[in-house]
Amino acid sequence: MAPTLVWLRQDLRLQDHPALASALRRGGAVVPVYVLDDAGEGRWACGAAARSWLHRSLAALEAALRERGSRLILARGDTATELMRIVRATGAQAVYWSRRYEPAARRQDAAVAAALKAAGVETAEFAGTLLFDPDELRNKQGTPFQVFTPFWRHAQTLPVPTPEKVPAGPWPVPSRWPASLALAELHLSPRPAWDRGFYGPWEPGEAGGAARLKRFARGAMEDYAEGRDLPAEDGTSRMSPHLHYGEVSPRQVWAAVAAQGRESGVFPPSRGAGVFLNEIGWREFAHHLLVHFPHTPEAPLREAFARFPWAADPGGKKLAAWRAGRTGYPIVDAGMRQLWATGWMHNRVRMIAASFLVKHLRLPWTEGATWFWDTLVDADLAANTLNWQWSAGCGADAAPYFRIFAPVTQGRRFDPEGAYVRCWVPELARLPAAHVHAPWEAPAEELARAGVALGGNYPRPIVDHATARAEALAAFHKLRENGAG
Repeated sequence: MAPTLVWLRQDLRLQDHPALASALRRGGAVVPVYVLDDAGEGRWACGAAARSWLHRSLAALEAALRERGSRLILARGDTATELMRIVRATGAQAVYWSRRYEPAARRQDAAVAAALKAAGVETAEFAGTLLFDPDELRNKQGTPFQVFTPFWRHAQTLPVPTPEKVPAGPWPVPSRWPASLALAELHLSPRPAWDRGFYGPWEPGEAGGAARLKRFARGAMEDYAEGRDLPAEDGTSRMSPHLHYGEVSPRQVWAAVAAQGRESGVFPPSRGAGVFLNEIGWREFAHHLLVHFPHTPEAPLREAFARFPWAADPGGKKLAAWRAGRTGYPIVDAGMRQLWATGWMHNRVRMIAASFLVKHLRLPWTEGATWFWDTLVDADLAANTLNWQWSAGCGADAAPYFRIFAPVTQGRRFDPEGAYVRCWVPELARLPAAHVHAPWEAPAEELARAGVALGGNYPRPIVDHATARAEALAAFHKLRENGAG
């Protein structure tokens, strides 16, 4: 039997991998291939922080393959061209891969399939990155869902496939391996290494993802409903980068929760587990929307919002202050600095920071989406698009236009002792909890004792909350009067 290429992308694992399992069942040598094709990804090619994770994930995958007597072939350039080169070098007669759902990836899939079929090569696409196929989910009217609750209620009536076991190996290999780049030649890891602060809580790769899922399922899931909102606590799963790169599949996540349910006799086994599965559902919903509304990474789903009166920002000073964590609102600044230092931001603080950009500063949501795309290790086009449009009020199931997060109130509620702010905004570390979220309200002598110089080592607020809120509401009212609904 002639070899089969397994074209890898966002499925960088060896277990629960339908494309890989099918290639092994087909018989003959299996050749795992990863092609870095920035041009094929279009505008949304992998951002800088995500490339750092990708480097480590590919290194982990390569090591895991070698343990099974196999190898990872690396290439760079046009995907169809590189796959055809490897087909010719190996005599492969089939190429299998896992389906992706981003607009550029779907176009790439079609182009690759056409080129391979024209050359007489068998092709097959497999599910593997989602629980449910977005093309197959429709509401009662036969149209795509645009509200999460009915979407997820319907999805949960469908069977979730169990994870597919892949043989441990050794796997059949070609008589001669094709030429491959070294991982360093993909130039994914930054020089100088500004990412050295990224990986304290994480181990990129399948083994790291499986270990984190196991720890979370057994240790933190029960308290997730409350713990996920506290940025100073380790109460979230931090599974997002593992899921984005396919180091862990959503079916494996579902199975881990189900296993806990079997132990307790209830599914989901706790309120926290139910809330966590809703987050998995939100990820599914994001991909559903991206498939059916592929224009949304650049344009609002609700077309009338294209006319929203964004504020002027001469010289981009307010945007720069937001990016740098110098807005004068400590909870916002803490989140933006955590993002810059670690490639990740706590989800509650993501919402606060996003709301601040689009509703306090009234700067376009696309600016925030672009910044997050380049700075998050878990940057995912579907999730990034849905979440930013939710914050801006211009997308599916969006936050009501009048919901404007008050940064001080949010900080005091979810970081009551100020531990998160003190960690990421050390200028304020000596302020008492009563004033750490609003240092401008502190008496002058208290600021002096804490070493805080407003307008000096820590900025004054770049906008007044009450004024910014009123202006945002006025802008939204005007838009509604003009037909935004």
